[in-house]
Amino acid sequence: MTLSPASFGYVADLVRREAAIVLEPGKEYLVEARLHPLARAAGLPDVASYVAHLMTPVGRVHHAAVVEALTTNETSWFRDREPFDVLVSHVIPDLLARTASRRKITIWSAACSSGQEAYTIAMLMAEHVVPKGWQVEIVATDIAPGMVQRTQEGRYSQLEVGRGLPAPLMVKHFQRAGTQWQVSDQLRSMVRAQTLNLAAPFPLMPVFDLVFLRNVLIYFDQPTKQSVLSRVRRVMSPDGYLFLGGAETTLGVDETWHRTAVGRLTLNRPRAQVDDPFPPVLPNRTPRTLTGAPLTSTLLSTQRAN
Repeated sequence: MTLSPASFGYVADLVRREAAIVLEPGKEYLVEARLHPLARAAGLPDVASYVAHLMTPVGRVHHAAVVEALTTNETSWFRDREPFDVLVSHVIPDLLARTASRRKITIWSAACSSGQEAYTIAMLMAEHVVPKGWQVEIVATDIAPGMVQRTQEGRYSQLEVGRGLPAPLMVKHFQRAGTQWQVSDQLRSMVRAQTLNLAAPFPLMPVFDLVFLRNVLIYFDQPTKQSVLSRVRRVMSPDGYLFLGGAETTLGVDETWHRTAVGRLTLNRPRAQVDDPFPPVLPNRTPRTLTGAPLTSTLLSTQRAN
């Protein structure tokens, strides 16, 4: 049975209310494909019957599963490559200089899916930061409990490790576990995974030197993008870095960010001069003043993106 406009509207409203994800008309095929396994698991003949069940009081226990099913979990190792090249060539050297007194770098991999991004960052930290005596903490969050569990386990199929993971790094940081590959204890010790809904108020968070918020804002409407970016800025160090996806920008969305182009990539940093009733750092840590140039002058010559 084809999904009716009323049934699609119910699912779209549910996902928007719970996760701020916008499902425009024309995505009926996506809803049917994603919910068909849930309908079968519930013993119902089709998606239309499953949605009708969702509308009943007893069906509400399935709402979280629907949201998780309709969350896009596309990911790979070193996705889009350039952000990680810039991380190594420009951002890590600057963060090492700025964090020399505390010798710790704190990172957030937001909307981490099954953890490939978080562990990609961990590999680069293990190669370029940890040997210098720095401590690294990576908080990996996702709205889907199943994705958080997969990140915590750090175990991937042969197909998954084949999507962008260089062979030398696989040999160095992974071990065989039957037919799968297990992330090393060293990388897992850096990563702490937890559920988090970006569209809802954040729980108590550390102060982040680096935030990866890639390929998730594209699913939100403009007010939600503004709200998310504002709350992200409040948990960042004033001299921290924000990485967005290739199709995402703070330009025209939130002007409380300083943008600098590095090749084809745009680095976003909190503007120090913006008045904000909410401090960007938590108590018991002294904020540092932004020094003007977003990166140490010896590292690169950039043009202003804004």
